[in-house]
Amino acid sequence: MIIYNVTVSVEEVIKEDWLIWMQDVHIPEVMATGIFSKSQINRVIVQGDSDNTFAIAYTCENMKDLHQYQVKFAPYLQKKHSDRYGAKAVAFRTLMEVVQEF
Repeated sequence: MIIYNVTVSVEEVIKEDWLIWMQDVHIPEVMATGIFSKSQINRVIVQGDSDNTFAIAYTCENMKDLHQYQVKFAPYLQKKHSDRYGAKAVAFRTLMEVVQEF
Protein backbone atom coordinates (compact mmCIF):
# COMPACT_ATOMS: atom_id res chain seq x y z
CA MET A 1 0.00 0.00 0.00
CA ILE A 2 1.13 3.52 -0.79
CA ILE A 3 0.16 6.62 1.15
CA TYR A 4 0.23 9.81 -0.87
CA ASN A 5 0.48 12.60 1.69
CA VAL A 6 -0.26 16.21 0.82
CA THR A 7 0.71 18.66 3.57
CA VAL A 8 -0.82 22.10 3.23
CA SER A 9 -0.07 25.24 5.21
CA VAL A 10 -3.15 27.43 5.06
CA GLU A 11 -3.43 31.12 5.91
CA GLU A 12 -5.86 31.84 8.74
CA VAL A 13 -8.10 34.05 6.57
CA ILE A 14 -9.01 31.14 4.28
CA LYS A 15 -8.83 28.20 6.70
CA GLU A 16 -12.58 27.71 7.17
CA ASP A 17 -13.36 28.04 3.45
CA TRP A 18 -10.43 25.78 2.56
CA LEU A 19 -11.53 23.01 4.94
CA ILE A 20 -15.10 23.10 3.61
CA TRP A 21 -13.91 23.10 0.00
CA MET A 22 -11.51 20.22 0.64
CA GLN A 23 -14.24 18.14 2.31
CA ASP A 24 -17.06 18.96 -0.12
CA VAL A 25 -15.24 19.37 -3.44
CA HIS A 26 -11.56 18.52 -3.72
CA ILE A 27 -11.27 15.25 -1.79
CA PRO A 28 -14.47 13.85 -3.35
CA GLU A 29 -13.02 14.69 -6.80
CA VAL A 30 -9.74 12.93 -5.94
CA MET A 31 -11.62 9.89 -4.64
CA ALA A 32 -13.84 9.85 -7.75
CA THR A 33 -10.75 9.05 -9.85
CA GLY A 34 -10.99 5.51 -8.50
CA ILE A 35 -7.27 5.42 -7.70
CA PHE A 36 -7.45 5.70 -3.91
CA SER A 37 -9.24 3.38 -1.48
CA LYS A 38 -9.39 5.86 1.41
CA SER A 39 -8.47 9.37 2.45
CA GLN A 40 -8.31 11.40 5.62
CA ILE A 41 -7.62 14.96 6.71
CA ASN A 42 -5.26 15.38 9.64
CA ARG A 43 -4.24 18.52 11.47
CA VAL A 44 -0.48 18.73 12.00
CA ILE A 45 0.24 19.42 15.67
CA VAL A 46 3.30 21.53 16.29
CA GLN A 47 3.86 23.47 19.48
CA GLY A 48 3.61 27.17 18.75
CA ASP A 49 2.03 26.58 15.34
CA SER A 50 -1.15 28.38 14.33
CA ASP A 51 -3.13 25.14 13.79
CA ASN A 52 -3.26 25.93 10.09
CA THR A 53 -1.23 23.01 8.73
CA PHE A 54 -3.04 19.94 7.48
CA ALA A 55 -1.93 16.60 6.07
CA ILE A 56 -4.29 14.85 3.69
CA ALA A 57 -3.44 11.16 3.32
CA TYR A 58 -4.67 9.18 0.32
CA THR A 59 -4.13 5.40 0.21
CA CYS A 60 -3.72 3.41 -2.99
CA GLU A 61 -2.67 -0.12 -3.81
CA ASN A 62 0.70 0.45 -5.50
CA MET A 63 3.09 2.88 -7.21
CA LYS A 64 1.64 2.06 -10.64
CA ASP A 65 -1.77 3.31 -9.49
CA LEU A 66 -0.25 6.42 -7.94
CA HIS A 67 1.66 7.14 -11.15
CA GLN A 68 -1.59 6.84 -13.10
CA TYR A 69 -3.14 9.43 -10.76
CA GLN A 70 -0.16 11.76 -11.11
CA VAL A 71 -0.26 11.60 -14.91
CA LYS A 72 -4.00 11.57 -15.61
CA PHE A 73 -5.59 13.54 -12.77
CA ALA A 74 -3.17 15.43 -10.52
CA PRO A 75 -2.28 18.35 -12.84
CA TYR A 76 -5.92 19.35 -13.29
CA LEU A 77 -6.90 18.89 -9.63
CA GLN A 78 -3.80 20.68 -8.34
CA LYS A 79 -4.46 23.57 -10.73
CA LYS A 80 -8.00 23.93 -9.39
CA HIS A 81 -6.58 24.15 -5.86
CA SER A 82 -3.92 26.64 -6.92
CA ASP A 83 -6.37 28.78 -8.90
CA ARG A 84 -8.70 28.98 -5.91
CA TYR A 85 -6.18 29.62 -3.12
CA GLY A 86 -2.85 30.56 -4.71
CA ALA A 87 -0.07 31.27 -2.21
CA LYS A 88 -2.56 31.29 0.69
CA ALA A 89 -2.43 27.46 0.75
CA VAL A 90 1.05 26.11 0.12
CA ALA A 91 1.33 22.35 -0.41
CA PHE A 92 4.10 19.80 -0.55
CA ARG A 93 3.79 16.10 -1.22
CA THR A 94 5.45 13.01 0.22
CA LEU A 95 5.07 9.29 -0.41
CA MET A 96 5.10 6.51 2.16
CA GLU A 97 4.98 2.77 1.69
CA VAL A 98 3.12 0.75 4.29
CA VAL A 99 5.54 -1.89 5.57
CA GLN A 100 3.27 -3.51 8.16
CA GLU A 101 -0.13 -2.82 9.64
CA PHE A 102 -1.03 -4.00 13.10
